[in-house]
Amino acid sequence: MDDQGCPRCKTTKYRNPSLKLMVNVCGHTLCENCVEMLFVRGSGNCVQCDTPLRKSNFRVQLFEDASVDKEVEIRKKVMKIYNMREFDFSTLRDYNDYLEQVEDMVYNLTNNIDVENTKLRMEQYQRENKDVIQRNKAKLTREQEELEELLLLEQQSNEQRRLDVLQEEQRQLQAKRKSKQALLDELEKSQLPATILLAQHKVRAAQLETEIEQQKQNVKPTSLFSTGIQIGQTVSLQPLPRIQEVLYQYKPLQIETYGPPAPDLEQLSRFGYLNHVRAAMPQDTAGGYSSALACYRAIQDAFSGLFPLKD
Repeated sequence: MDDQGCPRCKTTKYRNPSLKLMVNVCGHTLCENCVEMLFVRGSGNCVQCDTPLRKSNFRVQLFEDASVDKEVEIRKKVMKIYNMREFDFSTLRDYNDYLEQVEDMVYNLTNNIDVENTKLRMEQYQRENKDVIQRNKAKLTREQEELEELLLLEQQSNEQRRLDVLQEEQRQLQAKRKSKQALLDELEKSQLPATILLAQHKVRAAQLETEIEQQKQNVKPTSLFSTGIQIGQTVSLQPLPRIQEVLYQYKPLQIETYGPPAPDLEQLSRFGYLNHVRAAMPQDTAGGYSSALACYRAIQDAFSGLFPLKD
């Protein structure tokens, strides 16, 4: 974070910890002061890439890497157009291809790859799927409203429980104060011995603590998640559809060497091939090297191509 800074005035986070960096659609940063100076008329060009920019499009940089802010902003714009979901497709493969297409567009726009053609494809898709986009946008808006209502209800319920707990604590505190004051009044006015009065006070205090514990146990816990699912409710989730594909089967590799067959690794020592090969040192064997393997490969190379090719 200390290396972050404004490319124009060269002010860094290290020199000015309160420096506020702004980022625009091109992904390049400027400090807030430079934005105010360069974009007095509301528009101007980027200092680094000379892209025409508007002052209203500048936003506070949230991530250390400005390209991440750029990708987040581009992804939001793309997802407003490509807002189809899995149930809009007949197969899972079609949905996965659709997601891959979306990611390709986000990548191209983020990294300035074939930008014009990508924008044309987005505009064409938007024209051809205008009704679907509007329908999914309305559906998403309703779902967001329902979720916000549930969150608001949960927040109100939590606030009400907090107020109930505070009121109960106040009542308990007042009851204890009254009990102590009653003990002092009895000690002052009663003719009974203090030991008896103290014993009676302990009994009343124990009864009061018992009542407090019972009231705490009677407090109803929350029964609803913010998603609307009841706590303890059994939710049946359908398994994901399986993609039936043929499993890969390994087949040994057949290599035509056009020469006599080379002896196997087990036969090299028995036939005396390893007598003329330097033994592997301990540091050589650390990476899996063995003198038998080197000898085996050398023999394969020597035997290859000894037979003439058949016409």
